[in-house]
Amino acid sequence: MATSIKLDPTLQDRVRHLAEQRRRTPHWIMREAIAQYVEREEKRESFRQEAMQAWEDYQSTGLHATHEEMDAYLEKLEAGEAVEPPECHD
Repeated sequence: MATSIKLDPTLQDRVRHLAEQRRRTPHWIMREAIAQYVEREEKRESFRQEAMQAWEDYQSTGLHATHEEMDAYLEKLEAGEAVEPPECHD
């Protein structure tokens, strides 16, 4: 898909300068930047959707782990222990 992007002169210069430093074309730099942005935003949206689903699950079931339970679990993980996450409960 061919597309056109209008950049202000300052950003054009920055892209051109970076392309020269990386021995790449400005086109490659912009394509790479867009690809990285899209990948990052897709992951962010996936995380958001997962969080919304978890919230809906909690709202409908009431199942949860307390802050104290999660804190203790994370402390054990940080200490290098192989532990299972706490069970969810009412």
